[in-house]
Amino acid sequence: MKTYDLVIIGGGSAGLAAALEAKKEGVDNLIILEKEPYLGGILQQCIHNGFGLVQFKEQLSGPEYAQRYIDLVNENHIPYLLETMVYEITKDKEIYYTNKQDGVCCIKARAIIMATGCIERTAGAIQLEGARVSGIMTAGLAQKYMNIEGYMVGKKVFILGSGDIGLIMARRCMLEGAKVLGVAEIMPYSNGLNRNIVQCLNDFDIPLYLSHTVKKVVGKDRVEKIIIAKVDDKMNYIPGSEKEFDCDTLILSVGLIPYNPLLEKLNIALNPKTKGVNVNQDYESEFEGIFSCGNSLHVHDLVDYVSKEATLAAKGAVKYLKNNKQEEKVYKTVAGRGINYVLPQQFSYQKDSKIDFKFRVSKPFKACSIVIKNNDSVVRIIKKLYLLPAEMEIISLDMNAITNPSDLVFEIKEDF
Repeated sequence: MKTYDLVIIGGGSAGLAAALEAKKEGVDNLIILEKEPYLGGILQQCIHNGFGLVQFKEQLSGPEYAQRYIDLVNENHIPYLLETMVYEITKDKEIYYTNKQDGVCCIKARAIIMATGCIERTAGAIQLEGARVSGIMTAGLAQKYMNIEGYMVGKKVFILGSGDIGLIMARRCMLEGAKVLGVAEIMPYSNGLNRNIVQCLNDFDIPLYLSHTVKKVVGKDRVEKIIIAKVDDKMNYIPGSEKEFDCDTLILSVGLIPYNPLLEKLNIALNPKTKGVNVNQDYESEFEGIFSCGNSLHVHDLVDYVSKEATLAAKGAVKYLKNNKQEEKVYKTVAGRGINYVLPQQFSYQKDSKIDFKFRVSKPFKACSIVIKNNDSVVRIIKKLYLLPAEMEIISLDMNAITNPSDLVFEIKEDF
């Protein structure tokens, strides 16, 4: 059985960035395992621009962004296997995978970085009512059909959910000649970035129906009609609010879920908010030597942040491999009022260090403050004109600002 110092599962934006950072830090005995026939992950079907503003200080398309990293992986002679499906990880960090050339194989890892990305919620996941006919698909699948395989998904399209991929697909369908009748969002606010609302909906006069959802799908062989209805604050339909749309395609953009079946088999608990594992500031899970980053840890709004986070996970893995981990007291982060989750979920206090804390708010806020408390004393206050659930916030906190370490509480205070 071959042993690697580091095995990275997933060759998308997180896996590539992690591999490059590990190589830079002196780890030569590593490998990337990727299930698709190409590196780059979901980026390869994201042909719109807007990537790379943080990492490369320029606007790139998804394939361009991915190629920057793929070229560096090849230049650094980092090995990888494509069309390779990992189906089990044991408690001894033995990794079982299968592919065409090797059949069924087992390798052993001293450390593992999980960079498996996320999956889309489907019609079944949201208990979509009505007929199960052709023409209902997730936004990512529609994107793959159009941008990779060259198929037009429909002529009269309606989109359920205002996630970023759904908004981008609304624009894409319009550009390819389809009629996008509207976008329905069950929440009273959009779940996409503001720039995508403007560029993908407003610029194309596509209506956005907030606090609405699809009540029923009608059709025999293919979607023929959908009925949407407004919902109240308890998500119940409001009688008399129904609207009918004749369409042939319903695209679902109703959320992403970190993909972690391999870790679930190890009985590693998943965070109920993020659906990823709980990690410390080195992005190490509760299972020693297994690290997680990118969309397999929590869903990001920008791929640049995925890449940056992956480098931190790689640094953590390198520290683990070099046995530089010190026994330190561990503290928790607490999501207080107005905060959906905070990551990392735990940290150890190290003087003269900084930790990037990431979080999302539970609802939109205007004229507010982010308050960080330690032992009921305020460590830091950051004023914001607005905060949106769709946009991840990152705060770099200097540990020297904490005089008496304890759990850190993050909360939102509305300024009146």
